[in-house]
Amino acid sequence: MIEKEEEVVQNYGKRPNCYRDEEEGVELPVKPGVFYYPNTPTAFVVSDALDPDFPIIYVNTVFEISTGYRADEVLGRNWDPRAQRRHPLVDPVVVSEIRICLEKGIIFQGELLNFRKDGTPLVNSLRLAPIHDDDDIVTHVIGIQLFSEAKIDLQSVSYPVFKEKCLYQHDHPDRHSPTSRKSPPDGLHQDICGLLQLSDEVLAHNILSRLTPRDVASIGSVCRRMRQLTKNEHVRKVVCQNAWGREVIGTLELMTKKLEWGRLARELTTLEAISWKKLKVGGAVEPARCNFSACAAGNRLVLFGGEGVNMQPMDDTFILNLNSENPTWQRVNVESAPPGRWGHTLSCINDSSLVLFGGCGRQGLLNDVFILNLDDRNPTWRKVYGGTPPLPRSWHSSCTIEGSKLVVSGGCTDAGVLLGDMYVLDLATKNPVWKEIPTSWAPPARLGHSLSVYGKTKILMFGGLAKSGHLRLRSSDAYTINLNEREEIKWRQVECSVGPLQNPVVPPPRLDHVAVSMPCGRVIIFGGSIAGLHSPSQLFILDPSEEKPTWRVLNVPSQPPKFAWGHSTCVVGGTRVLVLGGSTGEDWILNELYELCLASRQD
Repeated sequence: MIEKEEEVVQNYGKRPNCYRDEEEGVELPVKPGVFYYPNTPTAFVVSDALDPDFPIIYVNTVFEISTGYRADEVLGRNWDPRAQRRHPLVDPVVVSEIRICLEKGIIFQGELLNFRKDGTPLVNSLRLAPIHDDDDIVTHVIGIQLFSEAKIDLQSVSYPVFKEKCLYQHDHPDRHSPTSRKSPPDGLHQDICGLLQLSDEVLAHNILSRLTPRDVASIGSVCRRMRQLTKNEHVRKVVCQNAWGREVIGTLELMTKKLEWGRLARELTTLEAISWKKLKVGGAVEPARCNFSACAAGNRLVLFGGEGVNMQPMDDTFILNLNSENPTWQRVNVESAPPGRWGHTLSCINDSSLVLFGGCGRQGLLNDVFILNLDDRNPTWRKVYGGTPPLPRSWHSSCTIEGSKLVVSGGCTDAGVLLGDMYVLDLATKNPVWKEIPTSWAPPARLGHSLSVYGKTKILMFGGLAKSGHLRLRSSDAYTINLNEREEIKWRQVECSVGPLQNPVVPPPRLDHVAVSMPCGRVIIFGGSIAGLHSPSQLFILDPSEEKPTWRVLNVPSQPPKFAWGHSTCVVGGTRVLVLGGSTGEDWILNELYELCLASRQD
């Protein structure tokens, strides 16, 4: 355990000669082993020592520049040398020494042969230092790295190239087992790494702000100084902003006035406050209908169209303002209403506008696009012409990325053919043009599936009625795609871990369900048309960004909606999920709304 946290007077012109303990007035000479070079860019890597695989949870920009690897390519990767592929010129004895130091929670220092992403050899002057909590348990390992060019010929050099020695060894290794990860005796760990020598400002804005809310909460238990830094509301906001994005933070601002960022981040991470709540609203959506589409723009729910009696396509627009004291459905008198339709999609762009695409109308299937700006004094549906559009379709899925780009996927043609294509329309450009996303492989064609956005430009596709040979079957498959991929854009099937063998968790195959993207990037799946005796009211959650995604069942207090097919879902304020509509077998209910509260309500 670190008994004192020294303040360092930094002289950026020279390397400081000593650290001073202000209370005792004792000068401590800087030891040659301490990595501290103010004028040399230093790479930092932080790993989670509470996980047996030591996964990397943070790398700084210097690491990315020095190695050529982006942060998203190494975060979550295993830092245990046993699991890494190594070049033949790297001495396995050296790797073994690093592993031993990691397991015993002791400092390692030395030089190591590394390689950039492009294969260029580097000399890595490496120091691994454990960070201890108040119980003397190693919670994190800090890697401080100075990279330099390795002037060697890989074709002729003999093995090994570099060999390091462990800075400290235990006299009694049995007293400090890998499982306990206690610090070495006699305070050897007090020769601390350069991380805690940094100023509060540097630690807060250059280190802590780049971690996830969960990791920041863990680091807060390391020592008193870290605890105070992680309690700062501004730091917590920056942490959430870097993890979730500016748009999400803007949406969550109102909630933080009631909960503060620390509590909100904890509740959205642990879902400890999740609950169902039934809402009664005034007004009516008449005539009765099904197969409508609804979307949230700010705190306003907007519903358009649907299928009326005798398959009549509807063309009316309704708004429910949740900010009002008594929310009431109101029909909006708009000019130039789009042709009536059902089986269409309605998506939000830029928090105040809605974009309508496709569906089935009086004359068959449609592929037109309309935009409605709710902030206009006289809201009007405006048709958008975008060059050659996708094939007319219904029962497709859509979403928006980066605030203004409409993404359309799959659906069904007028001839009943399932589609497996994907198109993007950037509505922020002066003359929007439809662009098909070319991929070497795509998931089977389908309808009734969901698209969920996470990580700004990444999309999770789940479920639907998918083509399987000559059959069409309900699916529980999940796929991801990153539309901002620097190289080739690819679909990837999510290989999900199913949890403990004695209690596997796999969502039953379904279509016409809803998927909710949470601020922290996880996705909740709810309802739909499910075969067999499975309950449509059961909630499943998945984090597609994990290295090994695992489905979990969400056990939510209070009574869930009874009818969860043919419904629609709107996310309001980032923490409120409104479920409207649902078939009882005879009627379609729109005046009974269910709210899934992701965080505490302080009304």
